[in-house]
Amino acid sequence: MKPQLQLDRQLCFALYAASRAMTQVYQPLLAPLGLTYPQYLALLVLWEQDGITVKRLGERLQLDSGTLTPLLKRLESAGLLQRQRSKDDERSVLIHLTQTGKALEEQAAVIPATLSCRFGDAGGEHSAQLRDTLHQLTRLLQGSSQP
Repeated sequence: MKPQLQLDRQLCFALYAASRAMTQVYQPLLAPLGLTYPQYLALLVLWEQDGITVKRLGERLQLDSGTLTPLLKRLESAGLLQRQRSKDDERSVLIHLTQTGKALEEQAAVIPATLSCRFGDAGGEHSAQLRDTLHQLTRLLQGSSQP
């Protein structure tokens, strides 16, 4: 066996395993809110910027419309958001949180602190360094060296 082909030496596998583990850690925290991990990510963007277009949400989450549309339909069916065509540009669909979707932000606000305590990173310094490194890796893999 060629050492460079060993699974545990692969950066791609380490990232894959970490991503799966992170999703699993979030599941019990999101279950009481009735959310999946991708739905939570979408709501994070909407809590930050309500009323954005579907296109912009897809860009922020790095998801294509084939993945994003069913996710938004489920959130809309749950009463957390509404989609409506832009009056200025009929090609654009705007996403607005409902009152229920806005209220869910308060419940979700404890999740980051819960995870930080679980990781023993109460100050968040290690998490911030790791996040910055991963953002840098993402930019490199996408062919951009801009911060």
